[in-house]
Amino acid sequence: MAADTVKSDYSYKESGALGDIQIADDVIAIIAGLAATEVDGVAKMYGNITNELVSKLGMKNLSKGVKVEVSPEDVKVDLSLELKYGYSVLEVSKVVQEKVKQALETMTGLNVSSVKVRIAGVVFEKEEKSAK
Repeated sequence: MAADTVKSDYSYKESGALGDIQIADDVIAIIAGLAATEVDGVAKMYGNITNELVSKLGMKNLSKGVKVEVSPEDVKVDLSLELKYGYSVLEVSKVVQEKVKQALETMTGLNVSSVKVRIAGVVFEKEEKSAK
């Protein structure tokens, strides 16, 4: 029995022998965002003004800086990141791409066809000043 695959505006849906499985686009975005922030050298995700306002109101938006396109064939991910100063942009970006692809494919079983990384800023660590 072949599985039917349907893409809606908010979820990926796959019909199986025991019932439907839906993975919301937001869940895919959260997994991608968490995987990206675990990479050494990534300071934080870079969000738009709506995400910044949501954060200031005390609500944590875990999909901040992540855009996903889910189709029955594959998933495409666009990430906006801020890196820590002193890290290689190319090296960190490659590791982010690998980690995000691996996390999504492992956790959802979906095929990830692209992970685009956009470096939107660099974060400088504040120097600690001596009290003396």
